[in-house]
Amino acid sequence: MFLRKLAVAAVAGLFFSFSTVAAAEEFPNKPIKIIAPSSPGGVLDLTSRLVADKLSKNLDGHAVVVENMPGGGGIIGIRGMLRAEPDGHTLVMGSLGPNAANYALYDDLPYEASDFAPVMNVIAMPSVLIVSPDLPVTNLEEFKEYALENNEDISMAIATLGASSHLIGQMMQNEMGFDAINVVYKGASPAVTDLVGGQVDFMIDNMITALPMINSGRVRAIAAFGEERSPLLPDLPTVSEQGYPELTGGTWIGLLTSAEVPAETVAQLNKLFNEVLADEEVRASLQKQGGEPLGGSPQEFKDFIDRETERWANVIKAANITIE
Repeated sequence: MFLRKLAVAAVAGLFFSFSTVAAAEEFPNKPIKIIAPSSPGGVLDLTSRLVADKLSKNLDGHAVVVENMPGGGGIIGIRGMLRAEPDGHTLVMGSLGPNAANYALYDDLPYEASDFAPVMNVIAMPSVLIVSPDLPVTNLEEFKEYALENNEDISMAIATLGASSHLIGQMMQNEMGFDAINVVYKGASPAVTDLVGGQVDFMIDNMITALPMINSGRVRAIAAFGEERSPLLPDLPTVSEQGYPELTGGTWIGLLTSAEVPAETVAQLNKLFNEVLADEEVRASLQKQGGEPLGGSPQEFKDFIDRETERWANVIKAANITIE
């Protein structure tokens, strides 16, 4: 009788072990959510929807949804992800602002770098200076002269506090010696809308969101912030070509989840999203919108974020940029 019970227990234990392993390997087992900490139409939103759509197709129609959580310089969306169950089914499309610069910009940030598990860097892109069509400038020197003549009256649209567009814009003001009225929006789309309408004078925007407006003539491009000219705007000189190499910069965005998510699940997510970026149509879509598809391992993304955090902390301190 004892041996029979022992055998039954052994079989039960073995079954439980196999069941546990099977459950652990069954991922995803519910809809995957990507939080875009921006309003619809911005680079975080557009990229999130592109990769979500492809991932859903790769998973034979498994639900992959995008939820917009704009505001707070990306903080609202970041906290939305951190409040979710840490099972790997909720990610956030992080970026330079909330996941690198914010650590130096805010004294009381409601999260730390250690709260995140980087999954994969998705895309990098240069920034571009665009102005209202009514602004009488066509190059960076004319822009500087106009800004100095209209010091404290010229206005800059800020899509997101602490993002690359904000930081580069502030550096440009400091370098050129003028002070603009900073007008803060909840994303790139409403900011560009007011720029087109002439309610604000200029903004630094990502190539991915600025390009359609530039090509349609609704805004005027003055300078690209990449180290080289963009193949999408080959006639637009860089800031370096126009005498300001120190203003070179851009942004990046990538997927993160909670640090409490098991490493095995993070590895599965990394594999899934690298397969998304390996798709030629996805890569072509990102490149057509001014981006460079990246990919890579979670550790590579973590090391990259660490370098960016240090770099922007130095820039923020040197430029005396603060957010109240």
